[in-house]
Amino acid sequence: MPQLTDQGAIDEHGQAGTWMTPAEYGASRAAVWTAAVVLVTDVRGRVLIQSVDYRADRLLPGGAVDAGEAPSAAAARELREELGVDGRYPRGLAVDWIPADTPGFPPEMRFPGEILHVYDGGTWTPERIAAVRLPDQEITAIHFAEPADLPALMDPGDARRALSALRARINGPGTALLEDGRPTAPTALDRLGVLRTRRIPQHDAWHPGPVPAGLPVRDHRAWLFAPDGRVLLLVSRDTGAAHLPPPTAGTTEDAAPLGHRNGGHGAHARAAARLTCLPPGTDTDPGYARLLATPEQVRELNDWGRAGDDELAAVDAARSALGLPVPTRTPPMEIPEEGARW
Repeated sequence: MPQLTDQGAIDEHGQAGTWMTPAEYGASRAAVWTAAVVLVTDVRGRVLIQSVDYRADRLLPGGAVDAGEAPSAAAARELREELGVDGRYPRGLAVDWIPADTPGFPPEMRFPGEILHVYDGGTWTPERIAAVRLPDQEITAIHFAEPADLPALMDPGDARRALSALRARINGPGTALLEDGRPTAPTALDRLGVLRTRRIPQHDAWHPGPVPAGLPVRDHRAWLFAPDGRVLLLVSRDTGAAHLPPPTAGTTEDAAPLGHRNGGHGAHARAAARLTCLPPGTDTDPGYARLLATPEQVRELNDWGRAGDDELAAVDAARSALGLPVPTRTPPMEIPEEGARW
């Protein structure tokens, strides 16, 4: 940056540049508000939103950053004031630029635009949720909402931001840069609109091993492992719904029953196998995108409740038995239309 003097700008070679006094330079810089909110989920992957006494739509917990206050400190302060919960939230999920012409701000407020930080509040247990204490005014209630319901409950920009931040959390390390709630570098989860459709709850207890004789199989899905330990995930291009594939989605080796859930009308069976080949996308259902994701990401995209812990433990054991590595969490990667072979 050039050195500023009363006469103008001087570069590193001592040469004069564009004439601008310090006062003029300061006046030329954009001035915006700063805010911080926290994204919290429960064990089912639903998002914590709160009702307030000054507007009809719901909000993520958080608020304005005070003068001289760090955004992460503001996030901790706001949750303490609004929910009575102490904590630190060092991981940023998203930073959003909100333009000055955003609807909803009264003209007399002179809204200059805002930089809003979204921090990761983690997954709260029922015990921690029960410890929430609301203040006497402002916050009237908290709710845990299915991600797909956020657009109906929140301001459109707030809902876009919350869903983008949730996908950023599932993607893995790194902070998403947003403009008006939309990622500047969309990942596969963003492009496919994952979580825009309500997930189907599957909270039945997990039972390891084959489906017992006499119990009808309602559906059969599989954890199909690539050599790096990630698994195949199908995402509907029409709805954004994420599903495990059927065992026949690719060429496999070492297939074995993993376990099942008894859904009342039959078992939801699961198998595990090593993937060796995926056919071209034109040979399968073109309505689905094929992604490679970690097993943890698959779980986070589904509503399995606490029973998901047991299934995930069985998946980890199957991966280890197949001699495959623990996969690194990176954004789920879409497989090219021409398929893949290992």
